[in-house]
Amino acid sequence: MSAPTYSHPAFSRWRNALWPVHAYELKKLIPMLLIFFLISFDYNLLRILKDTVVVTAKSSGAEVIPFIKVWVMFPGAILLTFLFTRLSNRFTRETVFYAMLSIFLGYFLLFVTILYPARDYLHPNETADALEKVFPVGLKGLIAMFRNWTFTTFYVMAELWSNIILSLLFWGFANQVTRLGEAKRFYGLFGIGANSSGVAAGCASVWFSSQQFNEYLPFGSDAWEQSMIFLIGLIFIAGIAAMIIFRWFNKNILTDSRFYDESKSQNAAEVRGKLSMRESIAYLMRSRYMICIAFIIIAYNLVINLVEVVWKHQMRELYPSPIDYNLYYSHVTTIIGIIATFAALFVSGNSIRKGGWTFTALITPIILLVTSIGFFGFFFAKGSMSDVVIQYLNVTPLTLVVFFGSAQNILSRAAKYTVFDSTKEMAFVPLSPEEQLKGKPIVDGICSRLGKSGGSVIHQSLLISLATITASAPYVAGFLLATIVLWIIAVRILGQKFNSLTSTSTDKKPVQQSSQELVDINPVVILPTS
Repeated sequence: MSAPTYSHPAFSRWRNALWPVHAYELKKLIPMLLIFFLISFDYNLLRILKDTVVVTAKSSGAEVIPFIKVWVMFPGAILLTFLFTRLSNRFTRETVFYAMLSIFLGYFLLFVTILYPARDYLHPNETADALEKVFPVGLKGLIAMFRNWTFTTFYVMAELWSNIILSLLFWGFANQVTRLGEAKRFYGLFGIGANSSGVAAGCASVWFSSQQFNEYLPFGSDAWEQSMIFLIGLIFIAGIAAMIIFRWFNKNILTDSRFYDESKSQNAAEVRGKLSMRESIAYLMRSRYMICIAFIIIAYNLVINLVEVVWKHQMRELYPSPIDYNLYYSHVTTIIGIIATFAALFVSGNSIRKGGWTFTALITPIILLVTSIGFFGFFFAKGSMSDVVIQYLNVTPLTLVVFFGSAQNILSRAAKYTVFDSTKEMAFVPLSPEEQLKGKPIVDGICSRLGKSGGSVIHQSLLISLATITASAPYVAGFLLATIVLWIIAVRILGQKFNSLTSTSTDKKPVQQSSQELVDINPVVILPTS
């Protein structure tokens, strides 16, 4: 059976390729794009800051990341997912959005105003120094996690922003208020909001990181602390702005029958009152469709965690200063945003409409496969090609490895923010409100963390056995390649089920739905032929 193709006869060829949106739909699309932009802007700033804070901390390095993700991050993800489900059982979706966002923003303000300035008093440096003399070298990351515990909590909250705020809150909200036909046209465009935010966040971080220490400012003991205060201030402002737009959206869009079916909200509310983590996990284990989605999430996070730890270890060696590390990482984030925005405009939506779900979902694992082979190839050849690189390229082998690691990170992240996120969220759309509310909190809140924790467990085991990241890199590469192969198999299985569900739902909807929804769905899907 060939892959389904999607088109919309109401648009011209170019408009169908770049902006397949009706004029009246802008009232719904633009606010959602703005909310996604602001939440993603915070995500990109936090992604830069969290790595800089823990990797360049005293007696720390990239080896601390696997220990944080296993011993603190995974329990934290379970705790916050449990909190989300409890709040969802008692309050409306809108109230839960404000509550969860406020918890995160409140913590970041606490960190920058109290925890970071008092770090020298709060960190148990003497105890950590004593532990370093007793524990083996492979546990250096565990000791660093304990030594810089305030930085560890910041890393955890910053990392969980993507799972709780971006995935559970925004995408859960988007899946409930977006029709299937709208999703096929809107979700590719959502990448524009997310990826342009990466450009904005990268540029903002570069500018603040480039500033010299200003002795006239009443805060900050050095240039890095002042930069961090400004950046977290931007995070807070963007978060408040997202809540304001979200409130306007609920008052003006969700009350309009052209854009939202109130009965869907009522069904979701009925399910929300019965929601529990135990039931959600049991539902996921019974559904082969949800298992495939869960495995894809786990595979992506495991793979990206495996390769990023090695890359950040090399980057830490090249840029030991927090300012330099943050500045370089900011440039990488800016380039990711530029490439991902281009992909969102010209690749993501067109790939879904023309190539189908399966073809588009396979793009991310293929990119990670090819770029990871390139990165590890240069990493392993670093010692043997040292003289040649210095003679002909006038750069050190370490610089070249960091460059190729950056290229791998740029391409894989750009794919994640466009085709991966779009296809993952589209996979939830054909499901009922009950299936979405039962499956999505576990998939986004637990499975993504399970993937990262799995990668961290692999790194920890290898570090304890082999002591260094460099020595464990060949084994990391082997685990990575095997996971990508299984990921590709899961995508193909899920693609068959997705096409079956969307074809069936499309066949039935003309009898059940309003004429407005038929404009969205019927002309969009061209059923595949055998």
